[in-house]
Amino acid sequence: PDSFKGVELALFSAGSQQSKELAPHAVRAGAIVIDKSNAFRMDPQVPLVVPEINPHAVRGHRGILACPNCTTIVTVMPLKPLHDVGRLRRVVATSYQAVSGAGVNGVEELRSQILAWARGEAITPRYFQHQIAFNVIPHIDKFADNGYTGEEIKLVSEVRKILELPDLPISPTTVRVPVFTAHSVAVNAETEVRLGRERAREVLAGFPGLKLWDEPADNRYPMPVLVEGQDDCYVGRIREDLSMPNAVNFWVVGDQLRKGAALNGIQIAELLIR
Repeated sequence: PDSFKGVELALFSAGSQQSKELAPHAVRAGAIVIDKSNAFRMDPQVPLVVPEINPHAVRGHRGILACPNCTTIVTVMPLKPLHDVGRLRRVVATSYQAVSGAGVNGVEELRSQILAWARGEAITPRYFQHQIAFNVIPHIDKFADNGYTGEEIKLVSEVRKILELPDLPISPTTVRVPVFTAHSVAVNAETEVRLGRERAREVLAGFPGLKLWDEPADNRYPMPVLVEGQDDCYVGRIREDLSMPNAVNFWVVGDQLRKGAALNGIQIAELLIR
């Protein structure tokens, strides 16, 4: 605890247990804490910050500032500009999450299973619940009594908190896929005001931290292999919902190790020192 004496800004990225134990000591020593874990995300006294969306939450705050879950960040980035112009009414989000979101063990599991398959060897899951190579697993985090996983519950609660829409209906499904880096999310967003494809493209293209890749005639749309290593989130496949007039569908991809993790924390720090 004494090691925080004289520290003005402390970034925590060592897991929730360490954050819960040490972050309060840093705050008592006078530091502002930016925490990457899930320890304080839903604490009503702790702002949950995505700088492009709610920078006002940082102003004048002393204490702990929380970074959202990586999937939340990728999902909420395009929702904010759509809400600003159309007022969100309901969101359906299905994520396709890379194995590096589960850490180094997830990366090694996919790599070793691909090699085992290439050698004709049996594949034995060790880290994920099932084989991840050449497979998708609709199960991230533990199941709750209502049938949703912890990852899905995080997505709902965090998006609501960031957008300051505590009653926004959100229907989530989170899936682990055999991709090393970059999360993808298929989103259906219903708004009070009808936007249409062109207006949706316009507002998404103009939002900081988003890049528009939406030229389907040229096979141009976001994919993990293209977005890996990029700071921005990329949006494409924008189209009007065929089943309801006030909704649009889109596909968003973000490198969850950059904007979904490290970069977001750095951006919060930059807000503090401006």
